[in-house]
Amino acid sequence: MSDAEKTTNFIHSMIDKDLEDGVYKEVYTRFPPEPNGYLHIGHAKSICLNFTTAAKYGGHVNLRYDDTNPVKEDVEYVDSIEEDVKWLGFQWDKRLWASDYFDTMYEAAVELIKKGKAFVCDLSGEEIKEYRGTLTEPGKESPYRNRSVEENLQLFEEMKAGKYKDGEKVLRAKIDMASPNINLRDPIIYRIAHTPHHNTGDKWCIYPMYDFAHPIEDAIEGITHSICTLEFEDHRPLYDWVLREVGFWPNPPRQIEFARLNLTGTVMSKRYLKAMVDDGTVEGWDDPRMPTIAGIRRRGYTPEAVRNFCEMIGVAKSNSTIEYSVLEGCVRDDLKEKVESRNVVFDPIKVVITNYPETQSELCTIENNAQVPEMGTRQVPFSRELYVDGADFMEVPVKKYFRLFPGNEVRFKGAYFITCNEVVKNEDGSIRELRCTYDPETKSGSGFEGRKVKGTIHFVDAKTAVPIRIRKYNYLLNEDGTPNPNTMERIDALAEPSVLEAEPGERFQFFRHGYYVADSKLFTKDTPVFNEIVGLKSSWKK
Repeated sequence: MSDAEKTTNFIHSMIDKDLEDGVYKEVYTRFPPEPNGYLHIGHAKSICLNFTTAAKYGGHVNLRYDDTNPVKEDVEYVDSIEEDVKWLGFQWDKRLWASDYFDTMYEAAVELIKKGKAFVCDLSGEEIKEYRGTLTEPGKESPYRNRSVEENLQLFEEMKAGKYKDGEKVLRAKIDMASPNINLRDPIIYRIAHTPHHNTGDKWCIYPMYDFAHPIEDAIEGITHSICTLEFEDHRPLYDWVLREVGFWPNPPRQIEFARLNLTGTVMSKRYLKAMVDDGTVEGWDDPRMPTIAGIRRRGYTPEAVRNFCEMIGVAKSNSTIEYSVLEGCVRDDLKEKVESRNVVFDPIKVVITNYPETQSELCTIENNAQVPEMGTRQVPFSRELYVDGADFMEVPVKKYFRLFPGNEVRFKGAYFITCNEVVKNEDGSIRELRCTYDPETKSGSGFEGRKVKGTIHFVDAKTAVPIRIRKYNYLLNEDGTPNPNTMERIDALAEPSVLEAEPGERFQFFRHGYYVADSKLFTKDTPVFNEIVGLKSSWKK
């Protein structure tokens, strides 16, 4: 049993009591996405919670598509949802469709009409809204509320037969227009929509509303605990009302709500995310800037890091906002012992080692991961002309700067001690090259035990350096919640030649910069494009 399966939270405590009291004999959960967009990191929390809860109790979990709205749904979204769930490491017991239950839902609606608990209403959408009342004032009853059972049955059958236009009539539950819970003020449970459905074709022109369909779907499947986010807490009385009044299921499921995941610096609304895709703000649902699971997968995040993050933040009863850096910390912790390092220099500065033979070159041995010796070593070219990172040289060093500056000696990682002797500049004052000398007795691995240096920097060989494109990302939102116009920076850098051996989706640590991934769509040997996954440092403290 994994750590996630052992975790106890308030939901598991409630399940424990239900099992102890004999309310349910087993645990059956479900993940019920609507296929109207790509899943985001908030959905990942729900996926992890539903699947690990079922695993903890040796139960079952269904993947059920809530496809009750044919206008917004697309097979592309279905495929992406299944890929996301599998990528996170989970496998459902059954894949089901809400639309498979349309016949039962219709029968349930007829049952409510027969019991005098539902009626056909001719009010327009605007009129229904006006009649609903406010949080402080009760609503008004529809003038059609007291139609006879016989008339309602006939009208509902005519709705089903396609006699009326979209919006001309709706079926409403008859509950209480004075209820302090607006969701119980005679909510709409069926509407007319003359739209073909991907699963049922033209069979239906009336479709159930989510608040009516959802509890019925759960009950039909034998779900014991319907775990959903906190915005459905006010809908729970309606959930229970539908199952109780329909009366088809003697042991109905229990709805339990938990706080949804909110992250700083991003937006987690499928409507807003779709708008950014549609207007070209991002390159698609899997753009690495997006908080979609497809986006963070392309960004280079690992499923283990996402699952660890969901476990770390826990399950709460009240909404809060988590710092994005917490997620980044989980990614960093997961990658540090998994990926190999590579030498990549940003803002390159040329170094000429004046006492190194012009025609000579050699290979230096560098460990692939200093924390994991088992990951082995690689060979990096070294010769008279090299490039170092722009951040590793300072002409006038600040206090405690131990990298390269005039007169200072540093170690070139895996190679030699190098001393900067002269800075050669262009006419405009920019640096053309650094002229340095090396000590041939100091090669790494040679057993040299002489003087010590405080700084170690990396390099790439000028003859074999490979130009690469790096895409560095910023948050979609500024700290004040406004859209960030500068969400991506393109950086040209030079890398050791082994980066061309990468496969799309392969991750690396670019030494002393951070973690990067070969873009799954753009990377080729001719156009090596890497996405920044996460930097090496974080201001977040445990």
